[in-house]
Amino acid sequence: MLTTLLLIPLIGAIALSCWPGLSAKQARNGALVSSGAALLWTVWLFTRFDLSFGGFQFHEFLPWLPALGLNYELSLDGLSLLMVALNSLLTSIAIWSSSPQLERPRLFYSLLLVVSAGVAGAFVAQNLMLFFLLYEIELVPLYLLIAIWGGEKRAYAATKFLLYTALSGALMLAGFLGTVWLSGAEDFTYHAVMGHELPMVWQTVLLGLLLVAFGIKIPLVPFHTWLPDTYVAANTPVAMMLGGVLAKLGTYGLLRFGLGLFPDAWVQFSPYLAGWAAVSVLYGAVTAIAQKDIKRMVAYSSIGHMGYVLLGGAAMTDLALTGALSQMVSHGIILAILFHLVGVIEAKVGTRDLDVLNGLMNPIRGLPMVSALLVLGGMASAGIPGLVGFVTEFLVFQGSYAVYPVQTLLGVIGTGLTAVYFVILLNRTCFGRLDNAIAYFPKVTFSEKLPAYVLAGLILFLGIQPNWLVKWGEPTASVMVAAIPVVLDQVVADEAIEDLPGEVAPDQVIPFPVATLPPLP
Repeated sequence: MLTTLLLIPLIGAIALSCWPGLSAKQARNGALVSSGAALLWTVWLFTRFDLSFGGFQFHEFLPWLPALGLNYELSLDGLSLLMVALNSLLTSIAIWSSSPQLERPRLFYSLLLVVSAGVAGAFVAQNLMLFFLLYEIELVPLYLLIAIWGGEKRAYAATKFLLYTALSGALMLAGFLGTVWLSGAEDFTYHAVMGHELPMVWQTVLLGLLLVAFGIKIPLVPFHTWLPDTYVAANTPVAMMLGGVLAKLGTYGLLRFGLGLFPDAWVQFSPYLAGWAAVSVLYGAVTAIAQKDIKRMVAYSSIGHMGYVLLGGAAMTDLALTGALSQMVSHGIILAILFHLVGVIEAKVGTRDLDVLNGLMNPIRGLPMVSALLVLGGMASAGIPGLVGFVTEFLVFQGSYAVYPVQTLLGVIGTGLTAVYFVILLNRTCFGRLDNAIAYFPKVTFSEKLPAYVLAGLILFLGIQPNWLVKWGEPTASVMVAAIPVVLDQVVADEAIEDLPGEVAPDQVIPFPVATLPPLP
């Protein structure tokens, strides 16, 4: 069942690339059929998924190169299921959002489907080397998608993306190889590696490699410098895939392999990870405020919002980790609608400059519906109650405050700063008097607005009915937290001993659990 997730887009990519004489419209329709079939298959997986079990399901195994410890092994849990669904949804929306006048359409859609297949495979891979191979598959297609169909400075942005991602892959490979060799595991299977405990010093070194590797992919400060150039240079469909899906490979890798394989070291690192998350949140928000290009502003906002995922992972409570898993989906949906609307504005108005844009909410000569949807996307990103952004961030804050109150409060401040830069964006873009020199803009067709309608509907529905999102990741979050409760409780208890006045004997202090928040209904 999981192999089909990879085969559908791969078969579509091969068919498009080998079918001669296809027009741009035919190639787009063929890609939509392929991505739509993958989306329907993902929906079917939801109907077959057992919510009462938080472990891995739909296991597939095929010997590949057993002498090297490399086997074709797939499986998914709640974390993987949410990421696979996000990938399938945004791939279809990205293809629909592409321009009808796209040059070399067969190559473009083939590369986009290959990226989707590689990402889906990485999310369900249960062999470390298989994950690495699928993680790297998307590198060359994305480089070509940016370098060929990108905008200004696309060659520079594509090269920068290639170098940073290659470095990320090299560090991750070193971490995986070191993990297997030092642990003495018989192969690279995820569960086989989990069954071998490493000394703390090696856990620290290996976790450090993975933190940098996946920190580049997310990206987090200070490994973020490739992000604004790449997101701005990429065209709208590719930017939606980069921010909405590809960045989640980083957070997925941190939670799956960092927290999953090195729980002892993760606990020791967790205060610093929470601080790292707070710095990324504040940096992303403050930097976004200073931008004049609305696409670059949205790109910097992504850095801050991905910090909430790291904060939830660092706290390691059921509620915080559930919020982190949900935040990954929420961020992908919100970022996709913002990039799509920014692309529509640029196509109709001809600029992304905040100093030039004005009055787009004008009901006669402006872009009123696009502006209204942009307001909704900005409100969701700022965490306004009733929208999906509020639900996921609140879960992270509620779950992390008991463990790291200072870092959580800094994250809350970051949410306030998010509201500041989106108020600036919306005030300058949507409101005010429309410049008479540019008078009328081309009308936005229903087809151009449809992706935003779908994403806006999800933002509203999941904001009002959050359990439809939260329930899929909650059992998996509980399983991940259950693997480290004793270690986590002891660390917090040790901190409590240091805070007590005077000399207190260790046997006078009873370790207490921190994950005592009530379960989600």
